Amino acid sequence: MLANGHITIVVVHGAWADGSSWKDVILGLERAGLRITAAPIPLTSLSDDTAAVKRAIVRTDGPVILAGHAYAGAVIASVNGERVKALVYIAGLAPDEGETVAQVFYRDEKHPQSPLFAPDADGFIWMPDEGFGNAFAQHATAEQIALSKAVQRPIAVKCIQEPAPKPAWRSKPSWFLIAEEDRMINPETQRFMAKRMGAMARSLRVDHTPLLTAPEKVVEIILEAKQAVSASDQIVMANRSE
Repeated sequence: MLANGHITIVVVHGAWADGSSWKDVILGLERAGLRITAAPIPLTSLSDDTAAVKRAIVRTDGPVILAGHAYAGAVIASVNGERVKALVYIAGLAPDEGETVAQVFYRDEKHPQSPLFAPDADGFIWMPDEGFGNAFAQHATAEQIALSKAVQRPIAVKCIQEPAPKPAWRSKPSWFLIAEEDRMINPETQRFMAKRMGAMARSLRVDHTPLLTAPEKVVEIILEAKQAVSASDQIVMANRSE
């Protein structure tokens, strides 16, 4: 049986964010006795970001659960290593093989307060300042929104236009937190993706970034995934001993 400390949770930030967006989730998971690492991704292409997560996994030992927010859902599904035992999507994007992030992001009608995006001269997309309070995390505190604006990291157009490889969710168990009050990714899109994935879905009245505004709910779904992985390992070990 796997002890808590033998599973590492690798969390991956989405567009316009960095690893600090997971702060309260990381602290909550640590209080539960888990090991956590935040994988920094460059947001320069889906392939580059996938490679960055693989480098982060190399620095860990034993089984891994990958948790991704928003765009990072596409990234964690592109990491299909043997040590990856489960995937957790937090209002994530889950393109199927050959699809792009842009195709699933724009699948359904956008919320009226969803920002309008356009790349800059270097091919990077920035979040407009007002987008943080209007859509990225409309339930966040003023302090959280100010910090999110200050540390935002743009996403390259290449990230959302590169076709996805065969996703790991086709062969690994997955969990999906559907954000019912999401103004960035239509909740209908999230429900479609969760159903297509066969994910164990939990639908909650949270905004696009519950990492900031409802971290305890994110901790709960990651712990649920961890417990399932541990239980599965216990069954395998019991069968081997027979």
